[in-house]
Amino acid sequence: MITIGNITLPDHALFLAPMEDVTDPSFRFICKHFGADMVYTEFIPSDGLIRDAKKSIKKLEMTEDERPIGIQLYGHLIDSMVEAAKIAQEAKPDLIDINFGCPVRKIANRGAGAGMLCNIPMMVGMTKAIVEAVRLPVTVKTRLGWDETSKNIVDIAEKLQDVGIQALTIHGRTRAQLYKGSADWTLIGEVKKNPRMKIPIIGNGDIITPQSAKVAFESYGVDGIMIGRATVGRPWLFREIRHYLNTGEILPPMSLQQTVGLARLQFAKSLEIKGNPRGIFEMRRHFSNYFKGLPDFRDIRMKLVTSLDPEEINRMLDLILVTYPHY
Repeated sequence: MITIGNITLPDHALFLAPMEDVTDPSFRFICKHFGADMVYTEFIPSDGLIRDAKKSIKKLEMTEDERPIGIQLYGHLIDSMVEAAKIAQEAKPDLIDINFGCPVRKIANRGAGAGMLCNIPMMVGMTKAIVEAVRLPVTVKTRLGWDETSKNIVDIAEKLQDVGIQALTIHGRTRAQLYKGSADWTLIGEVKKNPRMKIPIIGNGDIITPQSAKVAFESYGVDGIMIGRATVGRPWLFREIRHYLNTGEILPPMSLQQTVGLARLQFAKSLEIKGNPRGIFEMRRHFSNYFKGLPDFRDIRMKLVTSLDPEEINRMLDLILVTYPHY
């Protein structure tokens, strides 16, 4: 078992990465169904919470069956981040996670997200201030460094632990890499092997198969792995990984009938939580990814991602099974 504050998770814990416009309640529900041990909200700007912006406040919503769940915040000003953390705490998540890893230019260039890797003293000072301001466990997600010349994650990890974080997630790329090239897990392993480190270390980056998950645990010794983009259109990856770690066996692939049923379930959940049209808008990305690779799929796909009629969308899901009877 691994412990993050008062949260207890199984060995080889599996985390769903926070992703903008992806990890909404309906997708978190599906990932929990398939065995994600911990999930996170979409990342939330501190400025949005402080201004009481409707979109940011909406992202605080969660249900009891999602627990344990974390709220991830980003921002470039210490006072604003502290105030946002206090607001987020009132939504009663299980922990507060600080985003020091997002590489998107409009975020990083303001000094937030991965931009904080250019100002380590401020990163540490912000983390310390948040730890002291809230009652919940505080964790951090970050990257190896800003670029190839500043892969200083081993030192950063010690500094963050020293000011009180309860776990650290490391994405195995620099900010300069964005999501290009391959994730380098060697430095994640160095952090985990550092005798000074006592908190759980969670690795992130390029976990796309059960086999790559096993390598992450066995070769680099991490306490958990966080999976992001590979779960979009394939949330059952959590189940595949857990089964492989436990048995060494690869589960058979999901049938098209199972995938359609899953898309229908998530769609119903999205409508239940968000209503129409928002519940439809926010399913469109998932519809595209669930059925990626089907031949001659363009016409059905266009109706799935443009229709505002739930009945028509469900008819399109039925049509998939009729059109592809042997998948």
